[in-house]
Amino acid sequence: KSGLDPGGAWHAWGMACLKAGNLSSAREKFNRCLKPPVDLNQLNHGSRLVQDVIQYLESTVKPILIADDDYFTTLRELEATLRTRSLSLEMMCEGKIQHNSYYQECLFYLHSYGTNLAIISFYMRHDCMREALLHLLNKESPAEVFIEGIFIPSYESGKLHMLENLLETIDPGLESWGVYLIAACKYLQRKNYYHILYELQQFMKDHVRAAMTCIRFFTHGAKSYTELGGKQTWLLKIKDHLKVYLQEVSRSSGRKKMAFTFRKKMSATDVSRHINTVDLQMEVTKFLHQCESSGNSQMTGSSLPTLFGNNNMKMDVACKVMLEGKNIEEGFGIAFRVLQDFQLEATEVYSKVAKQLVKQQKYSEIRQLLKCVNESGIAAKNDGDNIILNCLNEFKNIPAEDLDNLIQDMDSDENKIQAYVMCNKLRSAYLVSVRQEKTRAVQLVQHVRQLAENSGDDVVKAICAQWL
Repeated sequence: KSGLDPGGAWHAWGMACLKAGNLSSAREKFNRCLKPPVDLNQLNHGSRLVQDVIQYLESTVKPILIADDDYFTTLRELEATLRTRSLSLEMMCEGKIQHNSYYQECLFYLHSYGTNLAIISFYMRHDCMREALLHLLNKESPAEVFIEGIFIPSYESGKLHMLENLLETIDPGLESWGVYLIAACKYLQRKNYYHILYELQQFMKDHVRAAMTCIRFFTHGAKSYTELGGKQTWLLKIKDHLKVYLQEVSRSSGRKKMAFTFRKKMSATDVSRHINTVDLQMEVTKFLHQCESSGNSQMTGSSLPTLFGNNNMKMDVACKVMLEGKNIEEGFGIAFRVLQDFQLEATEVYSKVAKQLVKQQKYSEIRQLLKCVNESGIAAKNDGDNIILNCLNEFKNIPAEDLDNLIQDMDSDENKIQAYVMCNKLRSAYLVSVRQEKTRAVQLVQHVRQLAENSGDDVVKAICAQWL
């Protein structure tokens, strides 16, 4: 008459029937007020009313513990207790709940009015992981339901191995679990749970991704190559994963195509390239570790460069190797291989190194660098000259003698003239200019005279005028 919602009354009546043990009558009352969820895959446990019903039913079936010294337990109580305990034991060990009417009642309400997550969570609470997994598969629930309902509870309660065993038992190839396992990996990565992630990737036999996780273990948080020296076992693990992957690929290529749908794929050439990178990183690590141990280390950057970064970082590795040895020559071989393997811009790297050497006032080392570059066999004609020009561009205050030595080392007269002009040594520029072929010499001397006039150098201006 008053137009109020009768749902609350039906729910209260249903609860009263439940408490009185009248299960069929309770079903009828709840049928009037409970509704199934619109979306069975929503990430919650259904309506509050359904949750109340389940909570009550679960609390009713808790087994009664028998105190050792309770001699006065009546026979009937003892029988009931033993029956409840054996039921709960059977349910826990076998994962079978069907013999207990209260659990059956829970399942009835969950299947009628609950979400998939609620059903799965119920199974998980009562150690029926297999049933939870089968329900997930049968209903083709999305990955979020797996993460929330099965995966998180499993690793939080230390049952990850049990979960892995069941996944394998249900589908030995793991293909039907692919979507769920990849989602679990992404979840662990977001949470920064890399150790669990690595364990899961090994279980999945996803060797390429496992190798990528090992790279993170190797590089993450290291502040020096001494630290990296102590983490070299991760480099060996990366190689192991990649080699196993290569074996599996070559094995499967002989047979019918294997359905490695969810495992990360990579071409054999790419894998071989990565193995080479790991080998080279091992050499770099050993070399720089020794340099740091013997106290040669100079450069301290904010982040530690490794060959697993982008090209700029690889160039930093090449620079670091050249600069941290006893001399340039000691590390040049490894640095040269880094430049070759990754096809890096060699002149840019050499110029960077030369600039560092100028800062450290190691001018003789610059000459040694040029010697190494020329002897490397693949330097272009002007590489050495460009390295010196790049240095002069930045540093005007190199001592006169060292400056002359560097410029004398240049191959091309044109570049020497350019270098002298840059350093405002116009007389030297004039002396090289007049040695050129006549027409070119005239152009060059005119240019030097103009510069002398602009800078007010009357002596050089007069010499040029006289020659012209």
